Amino acid sequence: MEAGPDEGVAGAVSANETSETNPSDTPSGILTSQELSAIEDEEVLNKLLDKAVDFDERRMIRAAFRDLLKKKREKREKERGSRQDDLRQQALSKAGTGQMGMNRGQTSNHQQRSHMHSQLSASTTNSFTKTTGSMAKPAMAPAHQCSPVVAAPNMKNVKQMLLDWCRAKTEPYEGVEIRNFSSSWSDGIAFCALVHRFFPDAFEYSILNPNARKDNFELAFSTAERLADCPPLLDVEDLLRMHEPDWKCVYTYIQEFYRCLVEKGLVKTKKKL
Repeated sequence: MEAGPDEGVAGAVSANETSETNPSDTPSGILTSQELSAIEDEEVLNKLLDKAVDFDERRMIRAAFRDLLKKKREKREKERGSRQDDLRQQALSKAGTGQMGMNRGQTSNHQQRSHMHSQLSASTTNSFTKTTGSMAKPAMAPAHQCSPVVAAPNMKNVKQMLLDWCRAKTEPYEGVEIRNFSSSWSDGIAFCALVHRFFPDAFEYSILNPNARKDNFELAFSTAERLADCPPLLDVEDLLRMHEPDWKCVYTYIQEFYRCLVEKGLVKTKKKL
């Protein structure tokens, strides 16, 4: 008989939780800051962080992880700036060529325009028709109602354990500070960071924009569904309508995502869900 998600979470975040992966290609021993900074693969740093038990070692790995994300973001912004400069130069070049051709056309056609102008009536009646159209907005679908979370004797502890687990997994990610299951997830970046932690090759985290809430939600949920078989329990349109998502909805989704990771073998627990 399968245990409930809460028991699985409690087992996973206990002191006996093992690492999500068992990499055989991860360097052994404590690396120096210089050695860590030379690593340019997020997955390698993820594996190192999962295996590390020393506080100072974990601190250095998290710092290296943040620096790597920052370097990737700066590189992408530099490349984007170079492309924009090239496009501007091309646009200016085309505009200059077009202006020269237009000037030649204006000179050669000056007499024709003067002749046409003389044939026009001096008193011209201009009629302007203004059409005002109204676009009917589609009926807004009712917000998805999250199933009420049944209060169990240890629910508070399990909720806090799951929150701590989310905070630990997203700690290296810049722009993510998980304090609760509501406002901390409102821009979608926290969802993306949590999914990216387990699937670092799925997308480039460093280029995400906190203001692109819809894109962030869709990216996180679609990636979790595709790679972890996690059903999209949260509706993106509902999340966009709310300033802060309902904590019960986020809590339920994170529980399901956690359960899917356990089934995929990406999170090891003492109890099988």
